[in-house]
Amino acid sequence: MESMGEVLRSMNNSALRQRSRDLEQNLLNHPLVKQLQDEHPELDESRLRLHLSRLYQYVEESRHCANCPGLENCPNDFQGHYSKLTVETVGGTADLYERKTACELKVAQDNQDSIRKRIRSFYVDERVLNGGYDEIDISGKDPRRVSAVNKLFDYIASARDNGLTSRGIYLHGGFGTGKTFLMCYLLHELAVTGYSGVIVYMPDFIEELKSIMLDGQQLKETVDTMKNCDLLIFDDIGAENLNPWARDHVLGAILNYRMDRKPTFYTSNYPLEGLEKHLSFTSKDGEEIYKGQRLMDRIAPFVDVIPLHGENQRGTNR
Repeated sequence: MESMGEVLRSMNNSALRQRSRDLEQNLLNHPLVKQLQDEHPELDESRLRLHLSRLYQYVEESRHCANCPGLENCPNDFQGHYSKLTVETVGGTADLYERKTACELKVAQDNQDSIRKRIRSFYVDERVLNGGYDEIDISGKDPRRVSAVNKLFDYIASARDNGLTSRGIYLHGGFGTGKTFLMCYLLHELAVTGYSGVIVYMPDFIEELKSIMLDGQQLKETVDTMKNCDLLIFDDIGAENLNPWARDHVLGAILNYRMDRKPTFYTSNYPLEGLEKHLSFTSKDGEEIYKGQRLMDRIAPFVDVIPLHGENQRGTNR
């Protein structure tokens, strides 16, 4: 492919040829090009003239980046990337090479996308997961929840430093105290570290099971996802309308698989004793105490119980 300079010089019009020479000289005298020459004295000017189009692209994209209008409005040819020039010596001759390099905004966006890909939600409002987190705000929103928040911070720090264990957290408290929000924060922070996670809103999940139970493949994929993710959160457990099949063959199977392998987390309005009563009762078979106890044997020994106190934050910014 001919360089920009060669194309312009090939034109017959003398005014255009002069304009071409002026543009070329201005480009070669540009501070960025001069800096490149100073850093690489081995680069002959004749080689630069062969790559005027690359130099032009480099200068223009540097100007765009200096006046960045934001990632979505990036005017560069390859959105979120700029031209980076390097000088390499091949066969005894120094030459100019170009590669597209992601800018800081693009790198940050890609990192966030990678984090989101590690987190899967079932029936949880995506706005909760993508709302952003501020540790000072999380701690200071309501002084009564500071103790619980600090324990979550400790868990996150320990997992980052020492890795995950099979021990999770049972976070319980009144309506609207921020249980789901705090668990999403934990999930996000550990996804940054590289762990995969799933959060499941239990009332809707149990209802949905009634339809997907007829689709064996979808049911298997859903259960396997919950079994094998690094972190699993059952959100608002105790608010669902249980049936024996969902309790014993779905929830029971997931917990039985994870209890000595991977941490499981819970949010609930019930303390553990109240959850056991809830799990002992189904809409079909009524009270079955031993089945509730059987399930609790897969929950209680594998969690740290954290009560969350505070005001109902619903309708306000957490």
